[in-house]
Amino acid sequence: MEERPETELISIPATPRASTPEILTPSGQRSPRPASKEAKSSTAWTPTSFISPRFLSPIGTPMKRVLINMKGYLEEVGHLTKLNPQDAWLPITESRNGNAHYAAFHNLNAGVGFQALVLPVAFAFLGWSWGILSLTIAYCWQLYTLWILVQLHEAVPGKRYNRYVELAQAAFGERLGVWLALFPTVYLSAGTATALILIGGETLKLFFQIVCGPLCTSNPLTTVEWYLVFTSLCIVLSQLPNLNSIAGLSLVGAITAITYSTMVWVLSVSQQRPPSISYEPISLPSSAASLFSVLNALGIIAFAFRGHNLAMEIQATMPSTFKHPAHVPMWRGAKVAYVFIAMCLFPVAIGGFWAYGNLMPSGGMLSALFAFHSQDISRGLLAMTFLLVVFNCLSSFQIYSMPVFDSFEASYTSRTNRPCSIWVRSGFRVFYGFVNFFIGVALPFLSSLAGLLGGLTLPVTFAYPCFMWVLIKRPAKYSFNWYFNWILGWLGIAFSLAFSIGGIWSIVNNGLKLKFFKPS
Repeated sequence: MEERPETELISIPATPRASTPEILTPSGQRSPRPASKEAKSSTAWTPTSFISPRFLSPIGTPMKRVLINMKGYLEEVGHLTKLNPQDAWLPITESRNGNAHYAAFHNLNAGVGFQALVLPVAFAFLGWSWGILSLTIAYCWQLYTLWILVQLHEAVPGKRYNRYVELAQAAFGERLGVWLALFPTVYLSAGTATALILIGGETLKLFFQIVCGPLCTSNPLTTVEWYLVFTSLCIVLSQLPNLNSIAGLSLVGAITAITYSTMVWVLSVSQQRPPSISYEPISLPSSAASLFSVLNALGIIAFAFRGHNLAMEIQATMPSTFKHPAHVPMWRGAKVAYVFIAMCLFPVAIGGFWAYGNLMPSGGMLSALFAFHSQDISRGLLAMTFLLVVFNCLSSFQIYSMPVFDSFEASYTSRTNRPCSIWVRSGFRVFYGFVNFFIGVALPFLSSLAGLLGGLTLPVTFAYPCFMWVLIKRPAKYSFNWYFNWILGWLGIAFSLAFSIGGIWSIVNNGLKLKFFKPS
């Protein structure tokens, strides 16, 4: 009997992934632009749902390979994100080579800064119990809303929301989304940049005074001139082209923030406490005054948590495919960042209140350190602390300014239909830096408005993400998820109004003074 030849198995090559070709960016770099895909719901039906391991098990090897390859192809093509060609010209989306490490650096740089140093001021009005409880609730609440923003980045198949305002427009509508999100996000970017110029300039002046001592008092620079020096340094660093290119600066900002936050509370705790210290909440003459002071203190705690206005932008710098969506490395980096943020905020608040009690100056930890222990701590340690604050302010200025740079260039490219040249891009950034400088000179009390600003910008962090989740994801009506997010969202709006009223009352009663530092 004639033997039948063995059937030869034919290997069918896998279909390559669909991707966008390399694009020459305005910065001169060639940036691969992998296509972004929407993560598939475990319960939703897709065209490839029927190609399951159970379905494939009785099928022969050649046919099984064909179906597996077909499944991979359909997954890639069926979830292909439609890319806007203009995104390849803009600073936020020009480079999509980000990863979990970059996400951790950016989130940590955006989440820790000068606002942490005024947390003990809030504790002076709230006391131990309510201060710690409020700080813990705010931390957990904003961590939940950050998770929401990360998940909503690719909530709609074929679409990536690369900016906070884009997500607000998708949730609330084109016009209402702009009205609700534009002011608080612009303030959090431009207003924080202006405050950083004020604080950085003051700190640079104090650093110079400590290092030089009596040798440099013949003709010192004025405070406004120090603002100009700091602004010039910010403008030089702002010439880096895109958000991914400042990852190294964000790493420097993160390290300096952790270091000076730790140094400030360790130095304060290690020194002898003032003899008249008390931990009772500051008492005011009337119950109304006490209520408004508590609301202002809660606004200070709310202002300590910032950076949600940058979450979409940070995630937009990452490649995304159906099998490897961008929300995975983004959330991994954010979790690491917020562990370090907690390690900075809680010790500063608790250690600072323990060291100074209700004697805490309105300017925060650096004011207290300089006022109570300037003669007890070596000049070298004080100078190092102030220098770290300067480095952190320089780094934070870059990441908070990037959305504004992106808006300038988006307006230019939409009108001209071409990318910004190096000279146009540099011109925008020089113009923006000096606008912030002039605002800071005209409004030198800006950095003392922590309570009011915490109230005005609170919805971006605590309220809007909850509303966006309900309006975009559409959980079952009257379910726990539905009730939970609506309640959190409206609580955030109510707190925003209350904290803003408390901040306004504090300004009216205490006057508009720049008290972040006390020059010698």
